[in-house]
Amino acid sequence: MKRDNPLLPYLATLDEVVDLTPDVKLFRIELNDPEVRESFDYQPGQFVFVSAFGTGESPFGLTSVGYRKGPLEVAVRRVGTVTGSLHDLEPGAIVGVRGPFGNHFPLDEFKGKDLFIIGGGIGFAPLRPVITSILDHREDYGELTILNGARTPSDLVFAPEFDSWAAAPRTKLELTVDAGDESWTGRVALIPRVVAELGFSPENAIAVICGPPIMIHFTLIELKKLGFADSQIVTTLEGKMKCGLGKCARCNVGEKYICRDGPVFTMEQISQLIEQF
Repeated sequence: MKRDNPLLPYLATLDEVVDLTPDVKLFRIELNDPEVRESFDYQPGQFVFVSAFGTGESPFGLTSVGYRKGPLEVAVRRVGTVTGSLHDLEPGAIVGVRGPFGNHFPLDEFKGKDLFIIGGGIGFAPLRPVITSILDHREDYGELTILNGARTPSDLVFAPEFDSWAAAPRTKLELTVDAGDESWTGRVALIPRVVAELGFSPENAIAVICGPPIMIHFTLIELKKLGFADSQIVTTLEGKMKCGLGKCARCNVGEKYICRDGPVFTMEQISQLIEQF
């Protein structure tokens, strides 16, 4: 059921709050209206606006998968006024939800291919539903490599799920941090260096990247060295999205709007946008 006014949020209840890292929380949100809850369908890569009433709203990529019909899940890092207000809420609080908005990762096009999922910090959040979908339909996809990086071990998001990811058939989990601590025995290296070290093969493969712009920039360089074409690299862009409808022009890039035409693009599509400037 869609609202006549897409700027009007649905009322929802904050069902559960889980600490993922010192500054990132996972919010499980239940839409209050049973009809809305049943019809609210979305795909990996889409996003919603979540409102902290009295403060404002911000866009967040959905980290849950729609076909499971559970609560909506978003990972929120405390970085500003709205996210700070959300972090201060307790389970049972009422929030607003607008969406879902945007396009999604073309998982049907990924079928039969080897997949490299590469994420840094909170940028790993929109990649989680991609991993969930692949593992739920494991026979449809080729080899899966998950590379998750963060500044420190405590900043690695979704750590409770690492064991199940690593144990999945034909799946490798690679973790890396910029700086270890006294208990860390894993890899200490930046993500681009790990990509070069592992030597991902571009043959019948897709690389999916999300993270800080600087990480994406240097990871792209390494993927290109390995032979990945722009059409084989998929990313999700963050922009100053405000309306979600492509009307306010806050997130336009050339002739495209991240909120409406994205946020998921191949590097081939992004290169075409850059050429317009």
